[in-house]
Amino acid sequence: MSTGVSFRKHDPHAHPDFFRAEAAGLAWLAAAGMPVPEVREVGAHHIELERIPEVAPSTDAARRFGAALARMHDAGASGFGAAPDGYDGQLFIGRRPMSRTVHPHWGAFYIAERVLPFLRIAVEAGSVTEPQRRDIDAACGLVAEGTFDDDDEPPARLHGDLWNGNVLWSPSGVVLIDPAAHGGHRETDLAMLALFGCPELDEIVDGYESAHPLRAGWQQRVPMYQLHPLAVHAAGYGAGYGRALHRAALATLELGGSS
Repeated sequence: MSTGVSFRKHDPHAHPDFFRAEAAGLAWLAAAGMPVPEVREVGAHHIELERIPEVAPSTDAARRFGAALARMHDAGASGFGAAPDGYDGQLFIGRRPMSRTVHPHWGAFYIAERVLPFLRIAVEAGSVTEPQRRDIDAACGLVAEGTFDDDDEPPARLHGDLWNGNVLWSPSGVVLIDPAAHGGHRETDLAMLALFGCPELDEIVDGYESAHPLRAGWQQRVPMYQLHPLAVHAAGYGAGYGRALHRAALATLELGGSS
């Protein structure tokens, strides 16, 4: 779909890789069949994209999106933490730099590269207290040691920042924008959709499972896969997210006790 109308983002102070990373992520998702805006131009300080007209969410669009998301995940990545194929620059989530270090195992990658770097910033900012941090560190240790690793789940091709604001409902179906694309666990994108509330989420999940069923117990694992976005938000948006991060850590510890 191409509207012929463009949307331009410009920031003279942006990191020289910032818009390149966005373009590379969009191309990587598109290569896996996910609808994204056409990138019409990209430079060090700008990106020009196809403007997407928006309509109300629908059950049919949600189911089709869920199935497309599963297929996108199944397209895979070269490792946990891997950048989009062919991209050699810095990764970002929002405006924050994000590691592209690759690990062979999900748990070690997730904690070292996606949770702890942002947790440190959150603690320095006063968004996470020391008592909260002790529980979060305990949960991180549990995940990092491989307690929840699943050898049957190869690295998935993730959007990486799949909150509701990055899901556009167009006349032809869902279009994804603003990726923080990398290789990770496929349940991470679904947990992000749940974190901030996505319309028609149950239908999205149904569509997803029609293409690639989720492993039993995925609902209980949602808080664990929310540790990363909650740490990112605690780093930038205050103690409310620090408390939410702490609750997710406690749920992860409880999950570990029952595994």
